[in-house]
Order: sequence, then structure tokens, then C-alpha cells
Amino acid sequence: MSQEMKVLGVYSQNIKTRIGAGTTSQKSDHKTYHYVIRVGYSKYHVQPLNEQDIPSGMITVISEKDFIAQFSPELYYYQRKTLPALKTLQAKISKGEEAFEKGKLDDAEHAFAGALLLDPDNPKANLGMGTVQCTKENFDKLTEIIQVLLNLDAVFLEEQRQEFNLFAIVLRKSKRYNEALTFYKKALEIYPNDENLHFNIARAYFDTDNSEEALSHINKALDINPELESATLFQKYLLKKKKKKPATAVKNKKQSIQTPQKRK
Repeated sequence: MSQEMKVLGVYSQNIKTRIGAGTTSQKSDHKTYHYVIRVGYSKYHVQPLNEQDIPSGMITVISEKDFIAQFSPELYYYQRKTLPALKTLQAKISKGEEAFEKGKLDDAEHAFAGALLLDPDNPKANLGMGTVQCTKENFDKLTEIIQVLLNLDAVFLEEQRQEFNLFAIVLRKSKRYNEALTFYKKALEIYPNDENLHFNIARAYFDTDNSEEALSHINKALDINPELESATLFQKYLLKKKKKKPATAVKNKKQSIQTPQKRK
């Protein structure tokens, strides 16, 4: 794979449909899962997962704007489902390689077929390799792809955290605060002790008029890094705002009591 390609893992998409017609129609939500690779800086290759939770079938290329709007990260889905499935696939590849080296071509072809045909009910479904042929060339290509798909090390997780954070910033600037919080929280699942993430989450909560949650995350940011000046200033502002609220409420209450009721 090109060095310009970056594995982002598994993302989900909610598809809303309407069943029936007229007053009896009902809305239905269906979640689908996809394996995602970013190509360059603005194109995303999205490939559905099959029943075995392995990337299979047609790859769709979409823009960054559409990708952020339509897809949500599924970090643990990749770890708990896709990764084990890929390891099983890798075992099939190793079996085929072993048979090939021993000159057992029939056994090798059988093993390669089991690895390449990821969906027995759909022979054309594959890892985006075009028409499937059980050849050593395709086997080598599949081996290379699997090595990328199995990439779940510290570097991969850090790249995911950065992607989630960048997506969240774009969404927050677009005033889509709830979606931004979704991405921020996914990034926080990877690195819960990132003071900058807590700071960004605090800003998003503040934008939704949730000062309590904003203050909570600012406090966490300062617990991690007491020297974070921007967080200190934000904390002071939030505390000052919090003190003003009760005083204003009491003042309004007094005015309400003192205002004489008009006689009917």
C-alpha cells in the first residue's frame, strides 16, 4: 500500500429508512460497519465489513466533509471483532504458504481460496483486489493487505486519536457540538490523560451551555497539567460565571416577591 494511505479502523454509518406509507409508515435505523483508509488528506476509502467482520466488497471513495458527516468511529468494534477475524484469515494464509513451500499445490490453492473468497455466498466479495484468482501473486498481495489491516500498535492508536481530535475540531467549528463530543470522547478512550482533549471537550460543552461538564473537564485538564495556562484562564471564567448565576436568581426572586399583584 502507498505510504500516503492511513488506516483509520472501523467506522459505523446509521442509515435511516421509512417502512410503509401514509399514517402507518415507521422510521427504521440500521447501522452498518465499514473499514476506512484515508488516502492523502481529503479522500476516504470506505469498505463494508462482511458477516465475518472482514473488509469485503466494493470500496467507496468519499470526501472528508461527507465522511465526517456520515460516519462515527467504532474503536472497540475493530479490536474485538475485526481484529480476531483478520487473525483467523492470517492463519489461513500461513497454511497456504506452508503448503506452497512444500510443493503441495492443490492444498495451497485450497488454502488460498479459503483466504481470498472471504464471503462464500458472494464469490466476488474480496478485499478490493479486483477479480479473485487463486494465484501466488494474489496471495502475496493479500498477505501485504492483511499486514496493514492487522496494524494495531501504539502508532496506530496515536494516529486514530489525532484523527478523532481533528474531526472533532472541524465539527465544533461548524457548530455541530454533539457530533464533536462523540469524536472527542473516542479520542479520550485511547488517551484518557490528555489534558488538551479535556480542554477541547470543555469548550464543546461550554458551547452547548453545559457549564458544569465544561468545568469538570477543565478541572481534569488541570489535574493532569497544572501549568496549562489556557485551562487556568478558562477555569477562572467558568467559576466566575458559576458564582454569578445564583446571585442573579436570588435577585430575580426578590423582585418577583416585591412586585405587587394587580387586582382582578
